[in-house]
Amino acid sequence: MPPRPSVSSHSKLAVPGSVAPAKLGRPLPQKFFARSVHEVAPELIGATMLVNGVGGVIVEVEAYHQTEPAAHSYRGPTPRTMVMFGPPGFAYVYRSYGIHWCINFVCEKEGSAAAVLIRALQPTHGLAAMRRRRGLEDERALCSGPGKLASALAITNAQNGLALTAPPFAIHGRTSTPEIATGVRIGITKAAELPWRYGLKGSRFVSKPFTNGAA
Repeated sequence: MPPRPSVSSHSKLAVPGSVAPAKLGRPLPQKFFARSVHEVAPELIGATMLVNGVGGVIVEVEAYHQTEPAAHSYRGPTPRTMVMFGPPGFAYVYRSYGIHWCINFVCEKEGSAAAVLIRALQPTHGLAAMRRRRGLEDERALCSGPGKLASALAITNAQNGLALTAPPFAIHGRTSTPEIATGVRIGITKAAELPWRYGLKGSRFVSKPFTNGAA
């Protein structure tokens, strides 16, 4: 099991719950994703994800790797998972339970088949568009789950296989170091004990509270 990321003693991000957009960091290059999924996943907390200018601060993610049975890539390449076996820095979009689209960021070297599921955002850009797409006003509920955020950002299989470093995507690195909570992944039965879920400690925008007090 990989080591857990270091956790700072306090968060330097804006007070969780604020939707005022923070200053955007530099766009993340492909090489950012060409590392261990266990390095990339926690470092995405506090980054900003935009799709056609709509999105927000990433506050919750999960890491998946070909070597463990919860990963879609566990049994090898299929037409659906082929993008996971390709180069890093691309979007892997799949449909969950035939209902919701979910987006992952492909990581590690080509052939490694690892990805980070983006589970929740703190909405900061394009709230009017997100509210219209989701049919609700509560900003806390707009992107508090992988299917919800995909709907709010109009993500479908049309974005599957697209580079994260080019439009319609804009992934900006964080500008400060947040305090990160960790926990087990949600909604899986295989490899359920692995603590590969990461979140912004104190955020009210995560999909489910962390047992160690993230929300």
